[in-house]
Parts: sequence; structure tokens; C-alpha cells
Amino acid sequence: MAHSIAATGLSAGAIPAPTVSQGAGSKGAVSPGAGARGGEEPVFYLKEEHPHPEGHSTPLGFWLYLMSDCLIFAILFAIYGVLGANYAAGPAPKDLFDLNLVALNTAMLLFSSITFGFAMLEMAKGKVAATQAWLAVTGLFGLAFLGIELYEFHHLIELGATPQRSAFLSAFFVLVGTHGLHVTFGLIWLVVLMTQVARHGLIAANRRRLLCLSMFWHFLDVIWIGVFTFVYLMGMLR
Repeated sequence: MAHSIAATGLSAGAIPAPTVSQGAGSKGAVSPGAGARGGEEPVFYLKEEHPHPEGHSTPLGFWLYLMSDCLIFAILFAIYGVLGANYAAGPAPKDLFDLNLVALNTAMLLFSSITFGFAMLEMAKGKVAATQAWLAVTGLFGLAFLGIELYEFHHLIELGATPQRSAFLSAFFVLVGTHGLHVTFGLIWLVVLMTQVARHGLIAANRRRLLCLSMFWHFLDVIWIGVFTFVYLMGMLR
């Protein structure tokens, strides 16, 4: 037996240890070699950090946020669809809604979306002053929308159409009020970004932020079109 082992030239101490080949074509691969002979621990892989440019994940994260907001409004629309016809012997949409006022309010928000689009076009050209001007016009349209909505809420409450009057009014105030809160937060965000642009110009970070706010603002327009159609127009047809 000892003779056969000697003939093969192998022994327990002579078994080659695995090492990492450092060649360009086999980076990080394990291969048998002389790793143990140099007294070094074998390395089985090389950890390489992938590049992470600043802001590369911002659009994806913001789209995920918008999808979560879609779920919130979908739930609120569903609640209104279930409760919207429960008047509890109280006023119905035909008794409360002023379509001319609501149409004016809708126009304010749609115009604000158009002016925001103009602001983004000027941003693409690198024109700070023009971008700021269109953002300011957008903010004015947004304030007009909120002012009309608050007037409508005040008028309804004066008529006794409060949220606790019926399930229809509860669902109405929650749905429309939630959209109004989003517009309010959007206006605060708009003012903050206008301040950032005034201080730092149209740097890459501000461009990303304006792009995210643009998506948010247009998203609110789409939601309001649903509110206008589903709540106001269909409500007047009941």
C-alpha cells in the first residue's frame, strides 16, 4: 500500500489548495493552485460595488409612490360608489351641486397642468426666469382651484349638508377633501422648489425634483377628472 502511494507521488500534505485566478477573463473564479502554499486564505469571490449615480432611483421610487396614491383614491372612489346614493332623506347631488362653479374649478386645475407643462419646456431649455414665471402661474391657478373648492365646502355646510348628515355627504367630503389636501401639499412643494431654483438654479437635482412634481401635478389632474365625472356629472344624472 505504501509503495502504491509513493508511486503516484501524492500525499495528504501535497494536495493543492484552491485559489482565485486573478486573470482578466476569470475574475472572481475559484481555481486550484498554491493559495495555501503562500500562507493566504483562499478567496472564493471578489465583491464589486456597482455604480450608483445620484438620483438614479428617484423616478422609480416616485412612480411607486404614485401607485400607492392610486390605490388610496381607488378605495375612496369605491366607497363613494357604495355610499353615494344613501341620502338618509337629506339633500341629493341635484340639490347641492353647482355645475357651472365646478366646471370653472376644473378649468383652473386643467390650466395649471398646461402651465406646468410650459414650465418643464422652459426648464429643458435651461431658462431659469421663464421656468419660475410659469411655475408661479401654475401656483396661482392651483390657489384659485383651492379657493373655489373651499367656497363650495363652506356653501354646503351653510346649507346643512355637513359630512355627518348622510353617507353620501361623508363619502363626498372625504373624496374631494383628500384631493384638495393633495393639491395643498403640491402647492407647498411648488413653493419650496421655486425657492431652490432661485438659490441654486436648474441643477440636476432640481430638475429631478421638478420632474417628480410635474408627474404628481398631472396625476392630480387625472384624479380630478374622475371626480368631476363620477361625483358631479353622474350625481346630477341620478
